[in-house]
Amino acid sequence: MMHIRVVAAIIIDFKQKRILATQRGRGDYKGKWEFPGGKIEQDETVEQALFREIKEELNLDIRILEFFQKVNYTYPEFRLEMDCYFVEIQSGELILTEHLAYRWLNITQLKKVDWLPADIDLIDNLKNTPNLFSSL
Repeated sequence: MMHIRVVAAIIIDFKQKRILATQRGRGDYKGKWEFPGGKIEQDETVEQALFREIKEELNLDIRILEFFQKVNYTYPEFRLEMDCYFVEIQSGELILTEHLAYRWLNITQLKKVDWLPADIDLIDNLKNTPNLFSSL
């Protein structure tokens, strides 16, 4: 089975206490919601991949705050290993280049969108993180 390593950004807006979710624009899971990010290229660090992917997908420059968790999930077609980081926007205007839509969700709204299967446990862990918007 194919193994894919990806990185994901949990983009936080501290002022309004909300998190960015993006809706996939292509592939088998088109229409499902996810945290933006993507594949880690050969000879690229996880952090470099995160900066590159968010710039390519959302036209944003970010600052990495801290590592949140690693997700391992087996889809029917491949095995996913995803490093998830808390980040904040440094600059740029949010422009979708690969996604259908985006939504800013507060912690109680996180389950109101149809997430990719690999993100479900991540959502539960976010909801159970005490003082999420003040601890970073």
